[in-house]
Amino acid sequence: MTVATAAPLVALAGNPNAGKSALFNRLTGGNARVANYPGLTVEREEGRVRLGAAGEVRLLDVPGTYSLAARSEDERIALFAVAGLPPLEAPDAVLVVLDATQLARHLYLALQVIELDAPVVVAVNLVDTLAKEGLEIDRAALERDLGVPVVFVSALTGAGVQDLRATLARVLANPDSARPGPRWVPQDPRLLGWIDEVGSAVPADWHRSNDRRRRALALWALLSLEEGDELTHVPESLRRAALAATDAAKSALRNLDEEIVRGRYAWIDEREGRFVRAKSRTGLSATDRADRLLLHPALGFALFVGLMAVVFQSLFAWADPVIGWIELAFAWLGDSVRTLLPEGLLTDLAVDGVIAGVGGVLVFLPQILLLFFFIGLMEDTGYMARVAFIMDRLMRIVGLHGRAFVPMLSAYACAVPAILGTRTMERQRDRFLTMMSLPLMTCSARLPVYGLLIAAFAAPGEGNPMTQGLLLTGMYLFGTFMALAAAAVLGRTVLKGKRMPLLLQMPPYRRPHLASIWRRMTTRTGIFVKQAGSVILVCSVLIWALLTFPRSPPSDTTAAAIKVAQAEQAERPSPETEARLADLESEAAGEQLRKSYAGRFGQVIEPAIAPLGFDWKIGVGLIGAFAAREVFVSTMAVVYNVEAAADETNVTLRERIRDARWPDGRAVFTPLVCLSLMVFFALACQCMSTLAVVKRETNSWRWPAFLFAYNGALAWVCSFAVFQGGKLLGFD
Repeated sequence: MTVATAAPLVALAGNPNAGKSALFNRLTGGNARVANYPGLTVEREEGRVRLGAAGEVRLLDVPGTYSLAARSEDERIALFAVAGLPPLEAPDAVLVVLDATQLARHLYLALQVIELDAPVVVAVNLVDTLAKEGLEIDRAALERDLGVPVVFVSALTGAGVQDLRATLARVLANPDSARPGPRWVPQDPRLLGWIDEVGSAVPADWHRSNDRRRRALALWALLSLEEGDELTHVPESLRRAALAATDAAKSALRNLDEEIVRGRYAWIDEREGRFVRAKSRTGLSATDRADRLLLHPALGFALFVGLMAVVFQSLFAWADPVIGWIELAFAWLGDSVRTLLPEGLLTDLAVDGVIAGVGGVLVFLPQILLLFFFIGLMEDTGYMARVAFIMDRLMRIVGLHGRAFVPMLSAYACAVPAILGTRTMERQRDRFLTMMSLPLMTCSARLPVYGLLIAAFAAPGEGNPMTQGLLLTGMYLFGTFMALAAAAVLGRTVLKGKRMPLLLQMPPYRRPHLASIWRRMTTRTGIFVKQAGSVILVCSVLIWALLTFPRSPPSDTTAAAIKVAQAEQAERPSPETEARLADLESEAAGEQLRKSYAGRFGQVIEPAIAPLGFDWKIGVGLIGAFAAREVFVSTMAVVYNVEAAADETNVTLRERIRDARWPDGRAVFTPLVCLSLMVFFALACQCMSTLAVVKRETNSWRWPAFLFAYNGALAWVCSFAVFQGGKLLGFD
């Protein structure tokens, strides 16, 4: 009997912005699966790579890191994945991606990986970009000094990828050919003694009787373990040995961090001159000329705001026709199902609960796809790093770490991965402060709500064509401002602490890799659709049930009037009688809605939300939105579909809320009410997933409870100020 064995595992490591993700996509063809690391809550991405006759290997995308000296969770995971420390699988080889335009900085990680005594292949990316700056890399010299195979590749065009596949196949067939031993070795006897003392405490299942690995892991422990660090999965005996060696060095007036880091960089600096050579160069590079404009304190910020205004306007101008088609498709589907199925609760559940609820959210997928596309475009071109640099000047004022702006930008898509992204920040105070601010950023879940409300009082094609984009830009800027303001207050009260300086590597400008952008778009959109298929579907059905039960007959007066109108319409059909009958049926539906469980609860909380301009139906939507913000749209779809008259089944949700009226005939969704409601949604933490991930990352219920409470209070106060202030100024 033949026993199946797993394909060899290759770990793909590299600095952020080295082109690692693009190369991963190029090698795997975009076919990858996402799962969690064993024993961890962190996601890992793994794909399959064909190496020709050598067969197939598994390629693991390791979190991007500047070094293996782990001070953050992502760096610790990178070390465990590259070194194969328990509970992670040991890789058969490590593929290290270097950015040719930042070679010296990226070689530091390569030296650390080589020290771990794993078979290593180096892929140098962006060599073509370096050539445009009048420089070239001597591949033979780099390969000779590193002692491992070096391949030039272009993740964007695919150049060199076949050579890389062949090199990986050769190394897997002969691992010792790519295992040269450490390139830099400490010479100081006392430092070597401390390294050996710590090395004796490295667990056996970590070093596997390999003295090279033992010494490399001892160096890692000396650089990473300190009093009050947050690294888990580290044996206490190793921690004690590292702290004892560090204390002994301090007593001898020596700084081990500086000595080790300086030693590796001295090795790199000594050889950089023969690795990188000048060809010919005249004047400033294209990157330098672009940065003069885009990094300008005033012009750079103004260009960023202008660019975002264009992006948000395009979300309406480009997406609205597709949204209209999807709305019509769901309206047709609901009408068809109602025609095919007999009247009854099952039909109402299918049409008013499932189709109206889920369809009310899925119509905004075109806008969400476009948003993910633009964010991916800015990341791939290198502009996102410039935005972080520009915004650091502002964030400095509020006491946030400059590195916090990267998760803040990703929070435009979703707060959950943004909160996970705070793991790259070294200090707990900075992480917690960023977590408490991130939910105020305008995530994609708010986009369906904003899209519905803006379209309700500023319909595309009516009035100024820029109105929709400017309103959406304003809401995004408002959310960003409130997040920074909240950080400023919390950083001076609840989470006091000293701000750390920003250290940020500026990547060169690149042509975007559309395949990678497409993969990120579809992955993120897939997550959104899964939520619509689970949380939103369940909530839609639950809201429908709360709006439908208990079943209450119309009042005697209304029932009698309906019978009279039906009889008149049967005997002498006329438009006037038909209109009166429709009004009476709508009134009966309204009575049923008010007497339902949801209606009763909405009326209970109406006194608390009436000062914000909201009626009890909006209150029902707010209740549903606490499961997920986008559920508000599906709830409104269910509310107004339940209440709709029989001849209104093809009317879209946007049209229905435009026509919604108070009992005295006033419009419910006036521009002022819509603005008040958008402000409430901008600030309230109506996302159970966000609260759950904050609990997991802080390991406490105290922080998610605090986040929920302060966001809710802030939302009510600001919404109250907008509505009541607007009324005082004479707005409706």
